[in-house]
Amino acid sequence: MKINSNISKIIALVMVLSLGLSACKTSTNRDLNTKVSFLTGWKTFDPSTINFEAYEGNLSIVPTGMTPIKGGSFTVGKQDEFLTASHNSTRRSLTVSSFYMDKYEVTNMGWKEYVEWMNFVFGRYNPELVQATLPDTTVWRDELAYNEPYVSNYFRHPAYSFYPVVGVTWDQAMAYCQWRTDRVNERILTENKIIQQLNYALVNPNTYMSEQEIDAFLKDNPEHPEYAKYDKVAVQVKLSVAQKFGYTGEETVSTDENGRVIDPMVTMYQLPYQWVRDQFVFNTEKYYEDAQYNITHSTNARMDSYGNPRKITRADGLLLIGYRLPTEVEWEYAAFAPVAGEDGMPVEGRIYPWSGYHPRDISKENRSKMYANFVRGRGDMMGVAGAASNDGYVLTAPVDAYSPNDFGLYNMAGNVNEWVLDVYRETSFEDLTEYNPFRGNIYAQLKRDSLGNLICTPTGCLAVEWNPQTDKRNYKDGDTQSIFVTDFPLDTVGLTQEQLENVKVDPSDILAPRINERSRVYKGGSWNDRIYWLNPTTRRYLDQGKSSSTIGFRCAMTMLGEQ
Repeated sequence: MKINSNISKIIALVMVLSLGLSACKTSTNRDLNTKVSFLTGWKTFDPSTINFEAYEGNLSIVPTGMTPIKGGSFTVGKQDEFLTASHNSTRRSLTVSSFYMDKYEVTNMGWKEYVEWMNFVFGRYNPELVQATLPDTTVWRDELAYNEPYVSNYFRHPAYSFYPVVGVTWDQAMAYCQWRTDRVNERILTENKIIQQLNYALVNPNTYMSEQEIDAFLKDNPEHPEYAKYDKVAVQVKLSVAQKFGYTGEETVSTDENGRVIDPMVTMYQLPYQWVRDQFVFNTEKYYEDAQYNITHSTNARMDSYGNPRKITRADGLLLIGYRLPTEVEWEYAAFAPVAGEDGMPVEGRIYPWSGYHPRDISKENRSKMYANFVRGRGDMMGVAGAASNDGYVLTAPVDAYSPNDFGLYNMAGNVNEWVLDVYRETSFEDLTEYNPFRGNIYAQLKRDSLGNLICTPTGCLAVEWNPQTDKRNYKDGDTQSIFVTDFPLDTVGLTQEQLENVKVDPSDILAPRINERSRVYKGGSWNDRIYWLNPTTRRYLDQGKSSSTIGFRCAMTMLGEQ
């Protein structure tokens, strides 16, 4: 009975503590809310006061096609020793904050969507922009191999739709990330009826609008973003339509077979490239930074403290912050997927993104099946026909052909190497910060003209400017090869950035630097690499303006709030 009495006391104590904790939690949730300030007692979202908007810290929505990667600490760098390999990946304990990452490499299908959009919007006005988005299919060409079918078909044929895109430079990959950001945010604003959906037919090469059509369009769409703030009376004036709406071009009048004018009011105009670039194409950064950009709203517009429609701000938490390439450490962390096991500790010392030390599955049901797409040995790209070790893919494989790692990411070893954000330096892991390490920072600011207006790039993005003092790509690199040219003195402080950029390096000079500010890291190993390169710690570099048949990429995004 004494034992039972003690047990009853313990249970009662636990219940009291539980209630106390529960009460504390409830009290905290009641105090920390967005309805009433727990500091001043004033109501928020009250139009009778200052209408202060206090938004809750909602969890981020996982972007389409991505997987959340919970941040943590892990050991970056070499997990094993290769005596003949370059030791430029020193082991070091680092911490990475949470982020999102694409489940798969970006596919040919995904890239073709990008190309088609660019062609539809800019094809007539600036075809050079479209040409710049095309992958270089000649990367498949080899002097001693018959790869011409891949040159013609790998990117274009639907049989390769879900194969990873290759022949894409680092610069192109970054431009794709920007485009993807803008298209997703445009969709979010449209679906939430914050802005009206843009009428892409307006920029179709075969689309023209007469004055009467414009007039009718305005009557039906008085708040349409393309035509807001213009004097509708001007629509009735023949040539002022072009001036008011930003149209330029030759006047085209309808005539009969004898050349006589049928209706002098039926005058057609085409959209100019500059208008399409600056006003039509949605750009996230411009939406935030340019006060005059896309200021019209639909029926579900947000209101400011004075009851006037306003643009979405970062405080609304509605728009995605932006797609980008993963940093080198993010990529390596995601590849190893250091998820805690039964003992609460992650498995350290992995060599590959999968468990164990073998490239083949040793289980009874999947014996000899490969874990990744790589070169088994000299001349062995796919294994013996009919054997379990034959994966059926002589070059690249579909992005979902192999099992994912513990984070749910596919092909973090083999198939194609992947671009990352970092500038390549051999000493990266020795001199970088222990939290979110990255080499490549350029602290830039937006470019403005003499009147203070923001300057746009050819694709409509906001241009940035920087000076050598804010360029941190070479910070404490300790690498004498990272200077711009070999015939310069080591002390280049007195030289301007323009002087440095204009210096030409003789390509035949064996002493000319191969590592510079444009050398970007790529990781992961590929279909054309031996198993050594499948170790996520291995790292190589290539100029950011060059491409290869073995390099693709996937996007990442910083996760806000959940660290």
